[in-house]
Amino acid sequence: MSLINHRPQRGVRLQPLETIEGYKVRPGFYSRDGAVATFNGVSFTIHSMGATSCTLLLFHPQEKEPYAKLKFPETYRIGNTYSMLVFGLKIDEFEYAFEMDGPYDKAKGLLFDRKNVLLDPYAKAVTGQRNWGESPEEGKDFVYHARVVENNFDWGLTRELDIPMEDMVIYELHVRGFTKDESSGVSAKGTFEGLREKIPYLKDLGINAVELMPIFEFDEMESARMVDGEQLYNYWGYNTVCFFAPNTSYSSVVEHNHEGDELKQLIYDLKENGIEVILDVVFNHTAEGNEDGPCFSFKGIDNKIYYILTPDGHYYNFSGCGNVMNCNHPVTRRFIIDCLRYWVTEYRVGGFRFDLASILTRDQNGVPMAEPPIVHEIACDAILGKVKLIAEAWDAGGLYQVGNFPAFRRWAEWNGRYRDDLRRFLKGDEGLAGTAITRITGSRDMYDPMQRGKGASINFLNCHDGFTLYDMYSYNMKHNEKNGWNNTDGDNNGNSWNCGVEGPTDDPKVESLRRRMVKNAFATLMCSRGPAMFYAGDEFCNTQYGNNNAYCQDNRISWLDWNRLDEYKEIHDFFRYMIAFRKKYAILRKPTKSLACGLPDISIHNGYPWNGGSDYGTRLIGIMYAGRDEADTRDDIVFYCMNAYWEPLDMQLPSLPEGMHWRICVNTGVEYEDGKDIRDVTDFTFVSRLKVPPRAVVVLVGEPGAGVQEE
Repeated sequence: MSLINHRPQRGVRLQPLETIEGYKVRPGFYSRDGAVATFNGVSFTIHSMGATSCTLLLFHPQEKEPYAKLKFPETYRIGNTYSMLVFGLKIDEFEYAFEMDGPYDKAKGLLFDRKNVLLDPYAKAVTGQRNWGESPEEGKDFVYHARVVENNFDWGLTRELDIPMEDMVIYELHVRGFTKDESSGVSAKGTFEGLREKIPYLKDLGINAVELMPIFEFDEMESARMVDGEQLYNYWGYNTVCFFAPNTSYSSVVEHNHEGDELKQLIYDLKENGIEVILDVVFNHTAEGNEDGPCFSFKGIDNKIYYILTPDGHYYNFSGCGNVMNCNHPVTRRFIIDCLRYWVTEYRVGGFRFDLASILTRDQNGVPMAEPPIVHEIACDAILGKVKLIAEAWDAGGLYQVGNFPAFRRWAEWNGRYRDDLRRFLKGDEGLAGTAITRITGSRDMYDPMQRGKGASINFLNCHDGFTLYDMYSYNMKHNEKNGWNNTDGDNNGNSWNCGVEGPTDDPKVESLRRRMVKNAFATLMCSRGPAMFYAGDEFCNTQYGNNNAYCQDNRISWLDWNRLDEYKEIHDFFRYMIAFRKKYAILRKPTKSLACGLPDISIHNGYPWNGGSDYGTRLIGIMYAGRDEADTRDDIVFYCMNAYWEPLDMQLPSLPEGMHWRICVNTGVEYEDGKDIRDVTDFTFVSRLKVPPRAVVVLVGEPGAGVQEE
């Protein structure tokens, strides 16, 4: 090390103060975490509460051994932060990592070891992950390096869409699986660009938000294995390697030093077409795993700070994936907030879905907290002030908080009880009529609108985790044998029904019933109060062949088969129709202004007018919504009727205000004919009494006019 003559001066550009290993350096930008490029060098900043020293490692691209090791002088450390500006570095000519020295004592959770090459937690790009399914060193833990990214994407005058939560129709998808199959018809299959090519399809379908399964850099080779000749991966991506870096294997082109541009273009174009982007984020655990897992980042930087440890230094496993992030420690809290802010400001995402979010409510000993600081801080952060916050309000440690997640009037939740209760009612289980009505009308027993707002309950019947909608009516049992765990993995209580035959069938009656059940489920979802979510491919009956835990299947099991769009065009068109119907009638989504006629916002008519009662055998329910949207002068009345019984049942409709009549918009129990009105194929006894077909949904609207005269 050599010093350069220097006296403090005002009004001059940053100048080197000394030389280390041949590089001119000076203290860097302490408040700018990670690597930040300047006009004449790069500043590197990293934190550690337990390290005694830190060394910057510089690598030539794709080289394993560093060409330079620059130890941070003690004078470059302020508090627990190391920062150094290295002059003369060009961002396209190097990769970087760190070494941390300090005490090593597993029993105390201290894992400092200078032999570990550590990835910058704030890295904006990770090297070595570009090609999907390639393991750089067979049988060895890969050493990750970081790359400096030039963030100069021009967002222009892009504005946030600010779609009200209750108006959301969310489409959950896996970026790779969405277009990887040859049938997708896109040029850049399995990538961000491939998804961008499908924007016209998404816009035509009518959804207004996509929820992307994990797109942070992850290691698909973690636990990669062969089963029956098929290569299996960690396909879903719930094993984050770096929280600030996009998954480079999802890019269709090499983006060295511009990683993320393709993703940003995708987000830009989605927003230009009225579609918000929600990211599925995994702050509950990392890819470093348990005691047997690799040490490539947090473990070697501050193991007992970033993870929840047992008293003897082992890892709690409330995530089911080996470790648990210590989310309510001040250091980890700051990291999470920084990360969320980065994705909102640099990528302009509109919201986040937090995987196993109940872990965010646990303290440093794993005990649930009534008012967890990280959840509160996210809710109140200024930059995050308008983004959607969605909690998967449970974890693998048995903490189930659906309806009770600490919301601070900002958080919504995946309503797992809506999924479970409606699945059972729709397939005909007894004793659920009253519960089904409660779920459909907004689950007010769990989400008081006065306390939680209009959009706290994210209603869904299917997602990535579990059966697809078509499989839910094609299989009684899960069929996960191809996962290699003897069918022991996955949910054993999917509340599915095979409609009489397990799996594929040529029986036209069974296939017709399955299609009707799919329509029933989606019509119910679209007529339920609160935001709605469904899984990509459900609109054309995509199948996973009975696999309800396809986390490892990078093949036709998980990839969408777009050929089914032609085979199930009727289902696709029905989905598109129901989404448009939901958008047209605000009363389906939220409470609105009362009508002058005095009809209540919601009323129940189980079989005959104003009958709100139900018993164990009730399977015919009727729900009437009435109101007027703030932005409309039209009085809206919508009647949803569901017969979950296997025989037709009579429904007597309530009387409408004078001058209005009922018009049928949906009847899933009849075969439609081109050019024929739905009413003409619906069995009416009188103008106000109809015979609801078995296992069918009927939806009517009140319209001005004389209507049909009673017989």
